[in-house]
Amino acid sequence: MNHLELEQVLNQLLNSDKINDYAPNGLQVEGKPQIQKIVTGVTASQALLDYAVSVNADAIIVHHGYFWKSENPCIRGMKGKRIQTLLKNEINLYAYHLPLDMHPTLGNNAQLAKLLGITELFPLEDTPNSIPMWGNLPQAISGAEFTQRINQVLNRTCLHCANDVNQPIRKIGLCTGGGQGYIDLAASKGCDAFISGEISEQTVHSAREQNIQFFAAGHHATERYGIKALSTWLAENYPLDVEFKDIDNPA
Repeated sequence: MNHLELEQVLNQLLNSDKINDYAPNGLQVEGKPQIQKIVTGVTASQALLDYAVSVNADAIIVHHGYFWKSENPCIRGMKGKRIQTLLKNEINLYAYHLPLDMHPTLGNNAQLAKLLGITELFPLEDTPNSIPMWGNLPQAISGAEFTQRINQVLNRTCLHCANDVNQPIRKIGLCTGGGQGYIDLAASKGCDAFISGEISEQTVHSAREQNIQFFAAGHHATERYGIKALSTWLAENYPLDVEFKDIDNPA
């Protein structure tokens, strides 16, 4: 497939043109024009780039790419080495941040909800392009039971904040990665619990004072599944060799 054709396919699938983001979505670093072998992963770290080189990949697709609005624009140091690796080996780099969080079936939120048994996702914000979502468990379970489920599914020990871990939960808000700031919105919408990847100091007080249970399950751990689902979709719909590579990250 031509590298620009792949970008068009991904842009259309993920509706990236309609979403305001903190970094450019789509083809960030241009490489060879024809693509057959693709490596996907959560973050375009040097380890992922080196793996892509080792398997002769033509392209890399990630959730966390480069050129964030707040970062230093200079191509030097760690950033310089990463981009040199891509250019030297003519590897295309595609990145999709919020579009891959928000997609109704392939997105990080949708995939995490599916894994945890949360059904019927709805926007938590009063907008069609809501980043956080909410849904219901088929039956209420205790916060302690839900903690065990998260730990088993993600193979990661989550941090659980609750006034009473045995209190039942059913309506659950979620926003993968660094979405802990939406806990107040989740509480205002009547959620029993809120799940994200990270936790801030003030998150604990919000959970306690609003009696909403909070689960911090890891930024990386909650965002593995959108890019993995996208990889499967590409391999099923196009004659491409697509490989998801998980570079472990305890954060």
